[in-house]
Amino acid sequence: MFSGSIPALITPFTETGDVDHDQYQKFVDWQIKEGSHGLVPVGTTGESPTLSHVEHNDVVRLCVEAANGRVPVIAGTGSNSTREAVELTQQAQNNGVDGALVVSPYYNKPSQEGLYQHFKTIHDESDLPIIIYNIPGRSVVDISVETMARMFELPRIIGVKDATGDLQRCADQRAAMGPDFVQLSGEDGTALGFMAMGGSGCISVTANVAPKLCSEFQEACMKGDFAAALELQDRLLPLHKAMFMEPSPAPAKYVANVLGLGVEYVRAPLLPVTDALKPVLDAAIAHAGLDKVNL
Repeated sequence: MFSGSIPALITPFTETGDVDHDQYQKFVDWQIKEGSHGLVPVGTTGESPTLSHVEHNDVVRLCVEAANGRVPVIAGTGSNSTREAVELTQQAQNNGVDGALVVSPYYNKPSQEGLYQHFKTIHDESDLPIIIYNIPGRSVVDISVETMARMFELPRIIGVKDATGDLQRCADQRAAMGPDFVQLSGEDGTALGFMAMGGSGCISVTANVAPKLCSEFQEACMKGDFAAALELQDRLLPLHKAMFMEPSPAPAKYVANVLGLGVEYVRAPLLPVTDALKPVLDAAIAHAGLDKVNL
């Protein structure tokens, strides 16, 4: 069910800082029409740490409504509080999502046993397929392959979004859990190597602004046509790199605004991109050959 190009959706805000419901649903519809194979609302790229629980629930509901069953919706439901993660997962389930993306608890620095119990509790308190989100660079903790293998023994923990940047991790996880363990890259820049080593797809930041190219890239990888995938990678690489030259998702929102997608504003403590980065992003847009969009 979960494979291919899956954008970690940015959340549009109005100038006054409210969630822009209408623009968000137009954006979701455009993503699907451009070929995205799934959607992740309210992940960290969706600025979930700055959304209230009411807003979090609203954004998930809006995404499910706009998708209307055309592609799977995987809601971000993670937290560094196990109780809060359970509540967010249950709310997402009530909104009709197809799965939950649960980030490893950040700041608390739980032990491997603590990580296991955290995910087991979320698993036991919901009926959704769960994708582990392992991102040591932001959460400080790294879920070991051994701990992940224990989690995979639970029937509804089905895979991982791997943002370790370590391509051998993909191979190690495949060796430990087998090919049925869904491995989604969490890094656009290394997704080509990740797919060649047994990945199923990518939960992508770049796909917010280049969904068609990212979809074509993933489809080439899934067919084993890595020569075609490499050509697309060459077009996309400057965008991949620029997306994280300043705190994400500000660069993605700048590009989205330049392309006419009506997505510009970020919430504090994030800031808009600096003037110094704008020419770099403009050059990446030109290199990828992205055209203006009329939602």
